[in-house]
Order: sequence, then structure tokens, then C-alpha cells
Amino acid sequence: MFRYLFILLFFHIYSFSQSFDETESKIKSLYNFSLTQGKSYDWLEHLSNQVGSRLSGSLGAERAVEWAKQELENLKLDKVWIEPVMVPKWVRGNFEYASIESSTGNSINVSVCALGGSIATPSNGIRAQVIEIRSIEELKKLGKKEIQEKIVFFNSPMDPTEINTFLAYRKLVNLRRNGAKEATKYGAIAVVIRSLNLVNDDFPHTGSMSYGKTKLNQRIPALSISTNGANLLSSMIKLDPSLKFFIKQNCKNYPDVLSYNVIGEIEGYEYPKKIILIATHLDSWDLGDGSHDNGSGVVQSMEVLNNFKSLKIRPRHTIRVVLFMNNENSLSGSKEYLKNSIKKSENHLFALESDSGGFSPRGFSFDSSTQIFKKVKNWNQFFKPFFADNFYISDSGVDIKLFKSTGSVLSSLKTDSQKYFEYHNSAQDIFSKVNKRELELGSAAISSLVYLVDTFGL
Repeated sequence: MFRYLFILLFFHIYSFSQSFDETESKIKSLYNFSLTQGKSYDWLEHLSNQVGSRLSGSLGAERAVEWAKQELENLKLDKVWIEPVMVPKWVRGNFEYASIESSTGNSINVSVCALGGSIATPSNGIRAQVIEIRSIEELKKLGKKEIQEKIVFFNSPMDPTEINTFLAYRKLVNLRRNGAKEATKYGAIAVVIRSLNLVNDDFPHTGSMSYGKTKLNQRIPALSISTNGANLLSSMIKLDPSLKFFIKQNCKNYPDVLSYNVIGEIEGYEYPKKIILIATHLDSWDLGDGSHDNGSGVVQSMEVLNNFKSLKIRPRHTIRVVLFMNNENSLSGSKEYLKNSIKKSENHLFALESDSGGFSPRGFSFDSSTQIFKKVKNWNQFFKPFFADNFYISDSGVDIKLFKSTGSVLSSLKTDSQKYFEYHNSAQDIFSKVNKRELELGSAAISSLVYLVDTFGL
């Protein structure tokens, strides 16, 4: 009897050891291939430098769709297609201008940019007194008497003590998004938002804003000012509270236009109707070329399919990549994809997003049940040699968050975020700011997690 149990235990341990070694070897091969023969960096060079910025409704976005579809077709996948989606169109127009004008007649130019979705100023600009505040709560306390006919300057820096810089960003992003809507209620004639950036520089950072249900004739222009410009404006207001601020921009909103999500997949041989989804957004803001946000995520997602095809890994489940259009100012692409997926009764077992820049991968967040996370957490041992083993429970990225309602397990690649907001939504987000090796390590990490989910299930 004991001998029989010993034999069973021996074969169990042997089988486990063999499985572990095979998995470890396969993941090593995914890393090796990504770092030596992968396409991600060359893809990003073309997307960034030849296609350029890809704001929804722009020529760049149209060219990006054509490029992505062609590159996926070149991989000889089982299926590649585009999915129509109506997206908002907003055009920045000519270069924005702003200056600080003291009571002594001196004028100092500062760097600003329009927030995405903002209306223009009158053709001759706006010149008015500025009131500096830090929050919407402070705006409400001051009330209409103090705010009316003034430019509201929201000067709230990102928290430098927050090591996870995305948490520092989330604390303030609603100020950028809703500042103009709230200031309008108290008679403000424009809002200027301090750029969401942890570095003091002269690059203003754009981003989406919303007027909510504010009537068209009551909307006011919304701008972002560089961190150096914000510091200067704040110090000059303290010296001269009566100084004037001049702003001019001629951006414009247009009716929605037709665009597309780009989708490619390798069909699973065992569970073809169960989908492992790698999702990211193809669009970008217009100031830089969108290399970190989110060209890096685009090419890393495509690289998963390239790795599986090149290494002849036959997936048990269908591996699908979807490149959403219009993350930056509406999420139209992900909403349209989910709506159509529900109509077709598709089953998304797992959804993974890469949208935190092409920096060194540190691990993954998971939005799942405790039971599933316990299983997934055991896989982090395979990522320890690559310093990407930080697995934890957290909310997912915005593009895949909608899939939680379908019961999918959600995950996001987590990178070293210390430099991300130096580039995010600014003219600094360009190809030269992306490190080739860090980008490729991210591709390998995503490919490895997809392989584990496909091999062992959830």
C-alpha cells in the first residue's frame, strides 16, 4: 500500500516538474524571440514617424487603420477585419497663445494648449483677471460673486509622494475633465488647468474635457498650461492679484465621423468560441506622435500574434487582438466592439490591456474573483527572472473595464510609471522617448501571460 502511494507521489512530482520545466522553457523562448526577432520596435517606428498622431476623425487615424490592418494581414492570421464605429471629430486649429499681463504693462508668454473637446476663444482672444484655486470644492465655496467674468486657474499639482504615478493622476483627472463645466455655473469666462505632469517643464499636456449638459451658448474655452507656466502665473498673481491673463485658441468640434476598430485573431483548436482578448487603443492625442500613449500598446498587442505564429504555438483558445479607435475622448471603439460582441453572444474568457507606456514591465493587475487570482498569482514565479512578477488585484484599464459586466477576467500590464506623465498627452510623447529593450520586454511579458492563460485556463 505504502509502495503504491509512493509510486503515485513520485509520478505526480515528476509530472509537475516536467510541466514546470516545459512552461518555463516556453516563456523563455517568448522572451528570447521578442528581444531578438520581434517586430514591435520597427512597427512603432513606422506608426510614430510615418503615420504620426492619430486623433479620432483625423487623416492620421485613417492611415493608422489602414496600416494596422495591412500589418495584421501580413502575419497570415486566421482572420483580420475592421469594425465600423462613429467617433467624435475635434480639430485643434492654429497654435494656441497665452500671456501674463501685469498692471505695469509687462507681458510674458507662457505655453498652453487647448483641452480636447474645448471650444475656441473669440477671434480676438480673451483678456481677463485670473482667480487661482485648487479644486472644484474651492470653486463652489467662492461662488459666483468671486468667479464671474474671470478666468479660473486650477493650479493643483500632482502628488510627488505617490509612487504609483497613475494614482496621483487619477486624483486630478476629473478636475481637467469637469473644470470648465463646473466653472461655467459660476460665471467664469474660461478655465486654465495646470498640466498633469510631475516634472517642471514648458510642455503643456492636453487631454479630454467635457461640458456635460451645458448649453452650447454657455460653454467656455478650456486650456492646459505647462507646469513652468503654472508656477510663474501663480507667483505673479501673489505679487499682483489684479493682473490680466490673455488666451487665444481656435479649435473646433465637428459632427461625428466614420472610423474603424482593427481586429485580428488566431482561432483556437480546442475552444475556438472562447476568446482571449488583447485590447488597446489605436488613436492618440495630436501634440506628439503617440508613441507611449498608445503606440507601444498597439505594437505589443500585435507582437503577441506574431510570437504565436513565428514560434508555431497553436493556441487552445482563440487569441484575438482588437485595436480600438477613440479611447482618448469618448471610448466609442470599445463600446461599439462590446455591443457587437454581445449581439453575437461571444465569450471573452480573458481580456488584457496594455496602456501604460513602453516602459519596463513590472507585472500585471487583475480584476477577478479571489479564487481565480489565487491561481493566477502562482504564475508570477515564471516572471521573476524578468522582474515582472508583481501580480495584484486592482481595477482594469478603461478600454476593457466595460467587459467586467460580461464576466470576463480582466488584466492590465503594469510598467515602471515614473516617467510616463512627463510625456503623456504632450509634444514629448514621441518615438525617440521609447527604449527598444523596454518595449520588447513588455511584448514578451504580455505574450507569456496570454500563453499561460491559454495553456492552463482560468
